[in-house]
Amino acid sequence: MLRVGIIGCDTSHVPAFTTVLNDPKAAGDLAGFKVVAAYPGGSADIPSSKDRLDGFVAQLRDKFGVEIVNSVEALVEKVDVVLLESVDGRPHLNQVIPVLKAGKIVFIDKPIAGSLADALMIFELAKKYKTPVFSSSSLRFSPGIQAMRNNPKLGDVLGCVAYGPCSLEKHHPDLFWYGVHGMEILYTIMGTGCKEVVRTHTADVDVVTGTWKDGRVGTFRGIRKGSAGYGALVFGSKAIQPSGSYAGYEPMLKEIAKFFRTGVPPVSEEETTEMFAFMEAADESKRRGGAPVAIAEVLQQARKINAGRKLP
Repeated sequence: MLRVGIIGCDTSHVPAFTTVLNDPKAAGDLAGFKVVAAYPGGSADIPSSKDRLDGFVAQLRDKFGVEIVNSVEALVEKVDVVLLESVDGRPHLNQVIPVLKAGKIVFIDKPIAGSLADALMIFELAKKYKTPVFSSSSLRFSPGIQAMRNNPKLGDVLGCVAYGPCSLEKHHPDLFWYGVHGMEILYTIMGTGCKEVVRTHTADVDVVTGTWKDGRVGTFRGIRKGSAGYGALVFGSKAIQPSGSYAGYEPMLKEIAKFFRTGVPPVSEEETTEMFAFMEAADESKRRGGAPVAIAEVLQQARKINAGRKLP
């Protein structure tokens, strides 16, 4: 039995994940885990965190018998692996440092951080402390989306239009908060290799187009008005096909379970880093009135920020 600890109890993912992992009838990849301790965390300046924190903490304590602790340092003493679930990406870097130092394998829920510089720093620290880490949205592992990446009927992926809800949160780069779900769809299907990003922004929608180094084009449509489901239209060498839609948390939890057992992340550092650089470039394109922004430029700027910081 692997003891699971949770950092951040201000998201619905916390009771949902605990329900699956603490199910005594869990079988296959999901068998052999139990959430035993949690550190509440929470962000007073984000209503969706502040207003839901106490209720989710009460569920963990009263329904599942999870021990509530008062620090991340106390948590890592009681668990084997960690789910970093804080809904706010800004504290992720500081919250994950004691976990990495303790050598506890950790999954970081989306967004991996509140800035591209922090995301890069997390991966640097993971290397320093030789502790496996990965981050993802549950959208990435939905079978109908995974099936687009290597689909013989579709052929080679030549382009993709992914879409999803894109509400904004003022403390995060625009797409980090909710657009990240649709971005995970885009990168699951397209893979890495984007070189340049252009963004069109209105109050109701964002359309962000990336040009890949091999000439392929991928687009994310972030929706703030009207119907806002998840999915993609994929353009292949043999066919044009719609992807499947969202399939819940269980496919991702199975991948997290495998990761906790093996230490092998199912999503590469390269892909996560480029995806967050794409979203940062989209913000920069908005600031420049829709001008193209190179992925390399925003990565260089983030590394420059980190050059002035000490690795803890």
